[in-house]
Amino acid sequence: CSPLRLHDSAFAWDSLQLLRNMAPSPTQPCPQQHAPCSFPDTLLDTNDTQQAAHTALHLLQHLFDTLSSPSTPAHWLHTARHDLLNQLQHHIHHLERCFPADAARLHRRGPRNLHLSINKYFGCIQHFLQNHTYSPRAWDHVRLEAHACFQRIHRLTRTMR
Repeated sequence: CSPLRLHDSAFAWDSLQLLRNMAPSPTQPCPQQHAPCSFPDTLLDTNDTQQAAHTALHLLQHLFDTLSSPSTPAHWLHTARHDLLNQLQHHIHHLERCFPADAARLHRRGPRNLHLSINKYFGCIQHFLQNHTYSPRAWDHVRLEAHACFQRIHRLTRTMR
């Protein structure tokens, strides 16, 4: 995958700021509502630029799907959320261009264990939201998980350079 452009290198940190701006006065997360989802950190331990790109792309796609949900809390600021979703879409598009057109079928499948691990992680997040009836506090936990994902994406983009 071609290196990310210089202005794209700040993507994760810009996204973190937008994520903070979305909920300027977050609710206090309840300790008993802690999301029991554990990210497969072994996916970050790679020197393979293609695997790093696949992992980052899969994370971005799941973040976009989760954060574009119509059940996001009303106290989240629409403009900041919209800006974040636009930024996510821009970077998804950029990473999709990193893979040759004839590899599109392989790209959709990707490395099986990679996709299964990330799908399981985001499935856990969705299950957590459902179990807590998409409450604002549950969404604040999801926002914290998204924060951690942007840090992981930053680590992966360093591998891709």
